[in-house]
Amino acid sequence: MTDDGAAARRVAQAAAELLLEVRAGLDRGVDPDDVRREGDRRSHELIVSLLAEQYPDDAIVSEESAQRVGSRRARRIWIVDPLDGTREFAEPDRSDFAVHIALVEDGELTTGAVALPGRAGAPVVVSDEPPDLAPREPAPLRIAVSRTRPAPEAPRLAAALGAELVPMGSAGVKILAVFEGTADVYVHSGGQYTWDSAAPVAVAAAAGLHASRIDGSPLDYGGESPWLPDLVVCRPELRDDVLATLLDTLAA
Repeated sequence: MTDDGAAARRVAQAAAELLLEVRAGLDRGVDPDDVRREGDRRSHELIVSLLAEQYPDDAIVSEESAQRVGSRRARRIWIVDPLDGTREFAEPDRSDFAVHIALVEDGELTTGAVALPGRAGAPVVVSDEPPDLAPREPAPLRIAVSRTRPAPEAPRLAAALGAELVPMGSAGVKILAVFEGTADVYVHSGGQYTWDSAAPVAVAAAAGLHASRIDGSPLDYGGESPWLPDLVVCRPELRDDVLATLLDTLAA
C-alpha cells in the first residue's frame, strides 16, 4: 500500500471512530438534527486537520467546505465526504452511512478509502487495495438504488435485466455493496458531487469493477466543477449488458 493509501485509511478510521462517539448522543436523547449537524461538522474538522498536518501543500475539497481548502493550483487534491448518508447516520437502526477519503493527482483519481462506522463491532475500512472480487452467486441481479431519490432509469433497467431494486442510503455504501456482493449494479442519475463517489469508485476500480458515466464515458474527478451528472458501477461481466440497456433507456 502506498503512503497516501495508508494515510487515507488512517484518516477514514479516525473519522469513523469520532462519528460513533457523536452518534452515541442518540442514546442520550440528543435531537437527531443536532446529531447530524455535529457529525458533519466534527468529522470535517478532524479530516481537514489530519490531512493538512501531513500534507500541507495539498488542497482539500470537502462536502462541508464552501471553497477548496488550499491552493487552487495544487496538483494533489483530497476529495472527502466527512459523512455520506447523513440521514441514515441519525437513524439508530441503520448502518448505511460512510466516510470517504480520496486523492486526485494531476486530474487522476489515485487512491481512496471508505469507512463504514455503523457495521457491528469496530468500523470497517476498505481501501484501494481490496481483496479479490468474489465470484457472483447464481441469483437474480440486484440493483442498489437511493432510498429517497432512485434513478428513473433503475426500474426500467431492472425490468430489462430481470433484476430487483435494493434501496440503501449513502452512495459509498451502495458502491461497496457491489464490491461486497450484496448488489450487482449501482446506477445514479440526476447528479451527485465528486465527494459522493470518488473514494468508493477508487475502491471499486481497484477491485476490478466497472465504473463510468451511464453512457460509458469516463468519470472526471479532476475538473474545476465538483458536479458529476451520473454514474454506474457494476460487476465487470455485466458491463456490456448494463451499458447497452442504459443507452437504450436513454434513447427511448
